[in-house]
Amino acid sequence: MILTECTNILIRFNEADPLGIVWHGHYVRYFEDGREAFGEKYGLRYLDIFEEGFTVPVVNVQCDYKRSLRYGDRVIVETRYVDDLAAKIKFEYILTNPATGEIVAKGSSVQVFLDKETSSLQLIAPPFFSEWKKKHGLV
Repeated sequence: MILTECTNILIRFNEADPLGIVWHGHYVRYFEDGREAFGEKYGLRYLDIFEEGFTVPVVNVQCDYKRSLRYGDRVIVETRYVDDLAAKIKFEYILTNPATGEIVAKGSSVQVFLDKETSSLQLIAPPFFSEWKKKHGLV
């Protein structure tokens, strides 16, 4: 089963440089917007994870830039969960300009589970995450 969520974002004035082009670092923030929307849709919000006793810091993020976004554009962030046997959360992203249909960026991220009290890395997926995967037909 493939779990995805699409998020429509309007490019804001403060995200563009004086030439009206979006600063490259904001693309990673759009990935974050996609992860938050995904979590809301599928019951995997950061606060849900925290209430279970864990944090999930990003340990890897990768972005391939294809086209520039500009102030006033819209961007569709497609966020796709990538199942993994390891105790981590992996996502892939496709950013598309809906006005042109062009892909403007592709990327991915990896998050790991840390105990919220001790910050110790979890080498085995927490039970709540295994249950979440079962609920969504991933196991």
